[in-house]
Amino acid sequence: MKHFTLLILLLVSLSFFSQEEYPKDYFRNPLDIPIVLGGTFGELRSNHFHAGIDIKTQGREGLKVYAVADGYVSRIKVQQFGYGKAIYITHPNGFTSVYGHLSKFADAIEKYVKAVQYKKENYQTGNLYFKEYQFPVKKGELVAFSGDTGGSGGPHLHFEIRNTASENIINPLLFGFKVADSKSPTIQGVKAYSLSTDARINQQNKSFSIPIKNMGNGKYSADRISASGTIGFGVSVFDRLDKATNKNGIYSLEMLVNEKRFYYIDVETFSFSESKFINLHVDYEYYKKYKRRYQKTYKETADKLSMYKNLINNGKINIKPGLNYTVKIIAKDFEGNVSSIKIPVVGKESNTIFKKQKDTTAYKIIAKKFQRFSKENVTIAFPKNTFYEDIYLDFKVENGIAKIHTPTIPLDKSFTLTFNVSNYSEAEKQQLYIANLEYVKYPRYQFTRKKDSTFFTTTKSLGNYKLLSDKIKPKASILYFKDNQWISNLKTIKVKISDIGSGIKNWRATIDNEWILMQYNHKKKILTYNFSDKKLVGSKHIFKIVVSDNVGNTKELSRTFYKKQVN
Repeated sequence: MKHFTLLILLLVSLSFFSQEEYPKDYFRNPLDIPIVLGGTFGELRSNHFHAGIDIKTQGREGLKVYAVADGYVSRIKVQQFGYGKAIYITHPNGFTSVYGHLSKFADAIEKYVKAVQYKKENYQTGNLYFKEYQFPVKKGELVAFSGDTGGSGGPHLHFEIRNTASENIINPLLFGFKVADSKSPTIQGVKAYSLSTDARINQQNKSFSIPIKNMGNGKYSADRISASGTIGFGVSVFDRLDKATNKNGIYSLEMLVNEKRFYYIDVETFSFSESKFINLHVDYEYYKKYKRRYQKTYKETADKLSMYKNLINNGKINIKPGLNYTVKIIAKDFEGNVSSIKIPVVGKESNTIFKKQKDTTAYKIIAKKFQRFSKENVTIAFPKNTFYEDIYLDFKVENGIAKIHTPTIPLDKSFTLTFNVSNYSEAEKQQLYIANLEYVKYPRYQFTRKKDSTFFTTTKSLGNYKLLSDKIKPKASILYFKDNQWISNLKTIKVKISDIGSGIKNWRATIDNEWILMQYNHKKKILTYNFSDKKLVGSKHIFKIVVSDNVGNTKELSRTFYKKQVN
């Protein structure tokens, strides 16, 4: 009977952490080359978890991308940032595969998309939805070519699998895709946090970085700390896979206290709507200051991530004086390679008296209320639940700069920042815009709405903002040919563009007064037109382009060229 009870407990324990069964041989590799990853599913990114896997394309563009299973193209989207050129294929088994950062689509799809772009006279298509009969595909059928479009950091294929009904994203590796990984995760650092006013770590009520030592074979040790009250931990950790040097994300993170599990999270699946809670899952303040992410091994009250499983006291540890604790943090990658660190904790009552510093700011935020504050020519308005908790806000205006606290507090919603511009002339208003001054040397244009005597913007970032003036036209130069030149051998027209003020907003290019599609590579700052798009009539042609920045300054170029037609 005793053995039977132990077996039942073991089975129940395993069921808590078992994954849903996903088909392991239904999908094929979307490329012809072995899968080497430059990014893993659930990896920590700015303001979100990575929603797919990034498959390396050997530093090249133009690799053939295949449908991973039978289905139909259900959606296509072309945008300047984000996934760039992306295709969505719905499969009859209840899943949808997604392919992003593409350079172009297969011929029939490419023809359809370009017809939409030319009809709209816009590179960005928005979402294009299709019926099952329009673009059916077979497993292994060519659907696109890999590229570097959108918010890509270099040539690769972003690949996702989603639940078609719920649109939740699922780790593609759960479907049997093979990736070589024999390396254990690397633990870079551990932090301890005081989580209550009566908590002490090494006699102080604050967070601590704990010195650690790599013992080899995935084992780490940490210096002993003394503590009392409610504390928590955080760990900075990454994983390297075989055949790649990238610092990728881990699959699961677990914490044991005296061999009892207090905390567990894994990246099996999540929804897009919850991805924003990454800013509560990590030590956001530390990341904003030092650009290193520590994953907390405890859950904040407002954190709604569904990836946590069976937490005890939300992973927070109540340390009792006179008792000893061994905290063990375990990091695993998808292949089950393990790294762990043990942190000895001695329960020790502190004699130090902690007095919370009195906050004298007049701007108290009640998280559940709408609030508006004004100072000089600046107004800030926070919808209810913009903040995750009540805080005291620093707000002042100095030398025209609106200083709204520091950008170390994550927000759940955007707030509105308004500048009164009634003291400016109409001509001056035309050239003004709101800029974010997080990087003083490189002010960043903030989408600015203009209404009579007020300019306003919405943002989820606290920090410094200022009205700036942009009187300088964008720069533009046509590459590889001069005026009145024969260019019969050229397959493209390329234009390099840039702007040092408010930034490029849009461009319009024509040949013989007819709109042409120019694709923008924002990393290289080059616009490209492909002559295969449309047949030119005659040999003499006039190319024109107008480039505009975000306040309306424009640069216009015109060039005559000659080109023989190729049948």
